[in-house]
Amino acid sequence: MSLYRNSAWFLKGLTEFTKGAFLSASKNFVEKDLETSVVGRSFLITGANSGIGKATAMAIAKKGGTIHMVCRNKDKAEEARAEIVKDSGNKEIFVHILDLSETKKVWEFAESFKKKYKALNVLINNAGCMMTKREVNGEGLEKSFASNSLAMYILIKSLIPLLEKSPDSRVITVSSGGMLVQKLRTGNLQSQRGRYDGTMVYAQNKRQQVVMTEQFAKAHPNIHFSVMHPGWVDTPTIANAMPDFHSSMKERLRTPEQGADTVVWLAVSEAAGKNPSGHFFQGEQTHTHT
Repeated sequence: MSLYRNSAWFLKGLTEFTKGAFLSASKNFVEKDLETSVVGRSFLITGANSGIGKATAMAIAKKGGTIHMVCRNKDKAEEARAEIVKDSGNKEIFVHILDLSETKKVWEFAESFKKKYKALNVLINNAGCMMTKREVNGEGLEKSFASNSLAMYILIKSLIPLLEKSPDSRVITVSSGGMLVQKLRTGNLQSQRGRYDGTMVYAQNKRQQVVMTEQFAKAHPNIHFSVMHPGWVDTPTIANAMPDFHSSMKERLRTPEQGADTVVWLAVSEAAGKNPSGHFFQGEQTHTHT
């Protein structure tokens, strides 16, 4: 990443990715877009026990949707489920335990889900990880790539038959504005060469998600695909992986609910489905990035 690209990205972030930017942009949001019931529609959300994923699950549960929470930690997942049920009054909330860094288990989960459930209207790829040092999973795959890119690909690819059978099906992936500092590079997917920089590996994964979304949209026109940037959000991932950034920017970071706003809009609103499939969204506005 060049110094210019890094500096330009940070300046863009200060004006577009902060809490203040969200509050300013939200003045133009169309509130009636979210005044809808999704009773009878099912939503699978990865990383749904905290941060943006939990906020997304809560918002959709309050609209009557059936929620499938895919989480790694059972105790945290059950605690989040109990809170969502209590606050939403919606008992159609189901917990599935899965480590997204283990790709074989991701495939096995998707195959099992297809056999157990007859419909899936919306898949939300929210979970992600940012490693501080290079680690590999039990299959020898670098964990960030496995969790952020391969898991997304496997879930989408495996669940497409179920999504195609469901009306108004959608796939939404939570990417990051950090992908703007990376061009797609396919020659070092496992981050084996050079110094390991977890932040840049994460950004590259997020670029990969954008490219995959574009390709899936072309291949499957009956499903609406979208990928989005939630802004700079106060989440456990940011606090743990980027402590200096989190500390210095904490007062300007968006809440998980603000970060989830566009995800929820993409998942439930009729207006979102009228946008071209495969596009990148920021603040309920569509963009294309190269």
